[in-house]
Amino acid sequence: MNKPVIKIENLVKRYKDLIALDHFSIEIKEGEIFGLLGPNGSGKTTAINCMLSLLSFDKGIIEIFGKKMSPDSYDLKRQIGIVMQNVAVFDTLTVYENIDYFCGLYVKDKTLRKEYVEEAISFVELQQFRKFYPKKLSGGLLRRLNIACGIAHKPKLIILDEPTVAVDPQSRNKILEGIVELNKKGATIIYTSHYMEEVEQICTRIAIMDSGKNIAVGTSDELKRLIKKSEKIMVEISSLSEEDIRNIRELPHVYDVDYTNYQLNIQCSGGRHNLVHILEYLQQHTISFGRVYSELPTLNDVFLEITGKELRDHA
Repeated sequence: MNKPVIKIENLVKRYKDLIALDHFSIEIKEGEIFGLLGPNGSGKTTAINCMLSLLSFDKGIIEIFGKKMSPDSYDLKRQIGIVMQNVAVFDTLTVYENIDYFCGLYVKDKTLRKEYVEEAISFVELQQFRKFYPKKLSGGLLRRLNIACGIAHKPKLIILDEPTVAVDPQSRNKILEGIVELNKKGATIIYTSHYMEEVEQICTRIAIMDSGKNIAVGTSDELKRLIKKSEKIMVEISSLSEEDIRNIRELPHVYDVDYTNYQLNIQCSGGRHNLVHILEYLQQHTISFGRVYSELPTLNDVFLEITGKELRDHA
């Protein structure tokens, strides 16, 4: 069984009357890509800053790699890479010089550092931009430089906070592929994002935070099983009687029916053959219909039902 890389128990952080973290607990195991989701103000950034000992806290325990984390835990901090949402590079240094500088904070051996910097440049595919200054880079390339600066020293734990905000689709795909590759090479990753499809695509487990608490944790499939909705079915129908709507509402596993603008929307809870039952009803009652859609619940559905809030990109 994989060992815990991060273990947080009953973490409390107050700002005067505001409780930013309310007995927050979480355990992240070695080799995971762990998604951390939450609406604005839920405590994600505070939790990350406490993990890194950038913030003091009122109560609780934080252990990283089995050791208690503190501001002077430099042996632990050398094993951590941080890529925050706001790009943090030096405008007066080239791509190569930026990566070399940040790598040099952890790796003093010049020969080894040069090797690491070259690997990082190759990893984020910035070879042809190595002599460019940041102001000459596009948003996507700048994000990739930011990642290279955070991972060049080969950390065992990487924290990525909104690494794909405001980048083009091609750069986003490159970044996501890179994250998966880092994980395959042995890094444990904490990943925060406002893009649910990204989290669903790459994360092995996900925690949903709200009001400073960890309110749900599990794989994407496990989280989807926590909510009522299991399937949404949409059918285009030119005419449907009130009696038929009532009858469809009585079908197994149907819990909500809406017929508006010639579209029948049916929410189902549980059941494996909901679409079959609905189409059978329509055919048996000679109700003609057009296109049919079936959607399984998404991570966004889970988030909305659990928190009652929209997760918006606020970059």
